[in-house]
Amino acid sequence: MMQEQSSEMTAEQTAASAQTAAPEGVDAAPLSEEQAMIAQLRADLAAAQAKADENWDKLQRSAAEFQNSRRRLEAQLGDAVERANAGLIGRLLPVLDDLDLAFQNVPADLQAAEGDEATATQVAWLHGFRQIRKKLVDVLTDQGVAVIDSSGEFDPNRHEAISSEPHEAIPSGHIIAEVRAGYEHKGRVLRPALVRVAM
Repeated sequence: MMQEQSSEMTAEQTAASAQTAAPEGVDAAPLSEEQAMIAQLRADLAAAQAKADENWDKLQRSAAEFQNSRRRLEAQLGDAVERANAGLIGRLLPVLDDLDLAFQNVPADLQAAEGDEATATQVAWLHGFRQIRKKLVDVLTDQGVAVIDSSGEFDPNRHEAISSEPHEAIPSGHIIAEVRAGYEHKGRVLRPALVRVAM
């Protein structure tokens, strides 16, 4: 009788301890093999989803970095091309200066003799060189080169004064005459115009 009572108490104590160990709302019975497998699969799915989200985030960041890098590279390449163009154009400007100087110093008798057959060859040469100059100017214009305006008020960003002198007709700070043409390339000054300025 005593043994039955102690075994009953032991069973009651075991049930009580199982109930206290189990959380509220959860059956105290042990999980079946299928339930354990489902729980494991759910945990694996949650881990895989978290990893997929992390990989998707990394992919988006990598794509954004690639786009930014490509834009930066294109901008750097464009700048390098512009600098190379500006350097080449800068080296061509003295050639244009020499042509302009040559046309300014064409002998008066050659200009007057354009209808004279005796100097027809010389006149043809003169016209030919004028066409060469025009082609050079057209190429430079197509590349975005423009002549800096040297009339009106002196602008230190676009003009370089080689002399400052009093003038009766032109107000102080205005340009009297251009000594050498200045050029800009797509809004950036390649070479300032050399000018004489009124005091």
